[in-house]
Amino acid sequence: MALIAFAANSILCRLALGNESIDAAGFTIIRLLAGALTLIGILQLRTYLDARDKRSFGQLSSKEDSIPQSKGSWFSGLMLFIYAALFSFAYVSMDTGTGALILFGAVQLTMILMSIFKGERLLAIEWMGMIAAFAGFVYLVLPQLGTPSLIGFLMMSVSGIAWGFYTLAGRGSKNPLSDTSYNFLRTLPLVSVLFIVSIQQLTLTAEGVLWAFLSGSLASGVGYSIWYSALRGLSSTQAAVVQLLVPMIAALGGVMFMSEVITTRVMISGGMILGGIALVVLGRYYLTAKA
Repeated sequence: MALIAFAANSILCRLALGNESIDAAGFTIIRLLAGALTLIGILQLRTYLDARDKRSFGQLSSKEDSIPQSKGSWFSGLMLFIYAALFSFAYVSMDTGTGALILFGAVQLTMILMSIFKGERLLAIEWMGMIAAFAGFVYLVLPQLGTPSLIGFLMMSVSGIAWGFYTLAGRGSKNPLSDTSYNFLRTLPLVSVLFIVSIQQLTLTAEGVLWAFLSGSLASGVGYSIWYSALRGLSSTQAAVVQLLVPMIAALGGVMFMSEVITTRVMISGGMILGGIALVVLGRYYLTAKA
């Protein structure tokens, strides 16, 4: 579900920024603000329903009543803002395939290097799966590759690094909805600064605002909460590699909703990505169980 949300985010960004119906700063501002408002609303609704259930059915068991009310961190909020802002600004200076390659390459490198630094050693089968999945991803975006500007390359690389750190920070989340909600809230001071700096250059249309709002509220806000929940069952390497499915899901979304055609390239790259992910996700479990 999280990866589907990420793919939807990719499509919404393409619709908004690719059609120039909104500028990068405006998209970032509305996206993060919509995410914060939606998540806080959901969090308040959950708190109200929990309180009502307690009044109706009596005190819950100690296990059910002890969900930690964590509130994210300023570090995660900073990483979320850096990722969202630099992604938007870099996206308008390069084609979709090049941007995806740089972004996901930076994410993979960041998360895998950090896992190795923390003592997680990859098995040979995991290396094979990671290489196969990334090769399939490169093959998928190859026709769209162009030469990016240096500033665009740097912005997208830093955006990927920030998303890698944001993901790693979420692996220890005990309350994904609460953590994600407060992470979005913590981006608002920086959102305010971005608004003040860019107010005279903002380009907003009804269509662009709609895509940005959907990107922030559903694809980002709700999607990131689900992602934080999923991270508790994934290693850093697994979390890094499964994200390579996002462009594949986005391509299928283009087929379903934009009348795009399934090409041989999509089928071959899909097989490589899925096979590589299977090796990474199942390889360690299989070898450990066999041993």
